[in-house]
Amino acid sequence: MAANGAGQDIDESLYSRQLYVLGHDAMRRMASSDVLISGLGGLGVEIAKNVILGGVKSVTVHDTKDASMHDLGSHFFLTEKDLGVNRAQACQERLSELNPYVPVSASTSPLSDDFLKHFRVVVLTDSTKEEQLRVSAFCHAHDIALILGSTNGLFGQIFCDFGENFEVVDTNGESPVSAMVAGITKEENSVVTCLDESRHSLEDGDHVTFSEVQGMTELNGCSPIPIKVLGPFTFSIGDTTKFSDYVRGGIVTQVKMPKIIKFKSLEESLKDPEFVMTDFAKFDRPSVLHLAYQTMQDFAEKNGRLPKPWSEGDADAFLGLFKEVNAASPCKVEEFDEGLVKMFAKICSGDLVAMNAVIGGIIAQEVMKGCSGKFTPIKQWLYFDALESVRPSGNRYDPQVAIFGKEFQEKLGRQKYFVVGAGAIGCELLKNFAMLGLGLVKDGGQIVVTDMDLIEKSNLNRQFLFRPWDVQKAKSNTAAAAVKVMNPDVNIVAHQNRVGPETERLYDDTFFEALDGVANALDNVEARLYMDRRCVYYRKPLLESGTLGTKGQRAGGGAAPH
Repeated sequence: MAANGAGQDIDESLYSRQLYVLGHDAMRRMASSDVLISGLGGLGVEIAKNVILGGVKSVTVHDTKDASMHDLGSHFFLTEKDLGVNRAQACQERLSELNPYVPVSASTSPLSDDFLKHFRVVVLTDSTKEEQLRVSAFCHAHDIALILGSTNGLFGQIFCDFGENFEVVDTNGESPVSAMVAGITKEENSVVTCLDESRHSLEDGDHVTFSEVQGMTELNGCSPIPIKVLGPFTFSIGDTTKFSDYVRGGIVTQVKMPKIIKFKSLEESLKDPEFVMTDFAKFDRPSVLHLAYQTMQDFAEKNGRLPKPWSEGDADAFLGLFKEVNAASPCKVEEFDEGLVKMFAKICSGDLVAMNAVIGGIIAQEVMKGCSGKFTPIKQWLYFDALESVRPSGNRYDPQVAIFGKEFQEKLGRQKYFVVGAGAIGCELLKNFAMLGLGLVKDGGQIVVTDMDLIEKSNLNRQFLFRPWDVQKAKSNTAAAAVKVMNPDVNIVAHQNRVGPETERLYDDTFFEALDGVANALDNVEARLYMDRRCVYYRKPLLESGTLGTKGQRAGGGAAPH
């Protein structure tokens, strides 16, 4: 098919994998949507990269700040040559290379109402509270989807406002479910019973229709009926007293119905927040982080900066300000962990590429939802933290050192890792490893990546280290060269080998015993199981991950080192 864009066909050779998930209708709606991403730090460029690869009509990257050494810690499209240059302008050309069908422009102008009205979705990642509230009020009044995002140390925040009447055409993207019918009662609140071995998998509010029903034939091909779930094998469909008597059989099938979702503006939602849980083991944490982020903005306005890393004085001052914000808040928290609030203050100035990858990936999905109406959006706040990672200078790693400390950073540099596969997940792993400073030349570390495949056009939609002129080149060589540009300090070696018994002479005892760990980025079970067995044998940690449509999986394997 021809090109991508409003009123044009979708390039199926480029978007083939994405089309399996979204479908043509959603892709066409995306291809008619203009997106603004304001704030091109590490988080902003991660969002922009994903949205551009996704295939919207256009992306405008906006920033009023110049690149600094702090940015190099997590910004994979900035180099030292870009220091002092506006961040949006510095990375606009590199972003443009990601997808020839998505025009990318850079803006350094103020976010005026006249400027904002041209976009379907607006993303803010580096704005003051005043600007957030002003932009939110305008977008809410004009049905422009607004997403706020922020990463601070090991904390992340997302806010979505898609307007008063946002239509979701498909809430979950799953194929409609169906089940065999065992019985239908004739009463005002008729109960449908499915066969014992056939759970219906329906939810309250779902709509259904019927076919092949004998007796109560009025249900066959009926208009979609809303249901109320009574159990795993039963649900109610309302009044059937005027229908014929049910005899036997039938199939019930779910009918996908559009759903209207009402969002509150930022000003309203700050006072009366709705949270999406990411970790039920931290059930009370979102309400505390909601106030901690407001406190951070107030602290920055008052002091002209964020709290200093690991400063007890700043942490104490932050805690005092938090208590004031909490006391004045309509969503006051009665009890909270003061240690959590102080830890937020101590590391919130840090900037970690891994956190940007998590929050940026989620925000990019929300952009796609805002453009296409496919899948249910976040309603309305999502808070995420990875405090389990905390282990209580003048270079690109300072934002990371602010979180983990200098000793931990030096240990990262000494790591020797084997990355198996340089496809979609492999590209993300290599980017993150390089930006983290894992496997540095000066520290004696190393990353070995192997992949026997060549780059195909369909890879370009999701394997962002590759460009159109790289088609038919080796994936591993091309990926290694790309991450060396992002961080020249990294020591990366590329192989084009399959992992298996036939390459055990190369990946032998000497090779495995020198490793600190292995990261799988494979697309077949046989190779994954083989690498797991090798890691168990050599007692090396294995990081395993995979994706299927909008679902993702991660796991640990192998064995703990001696």
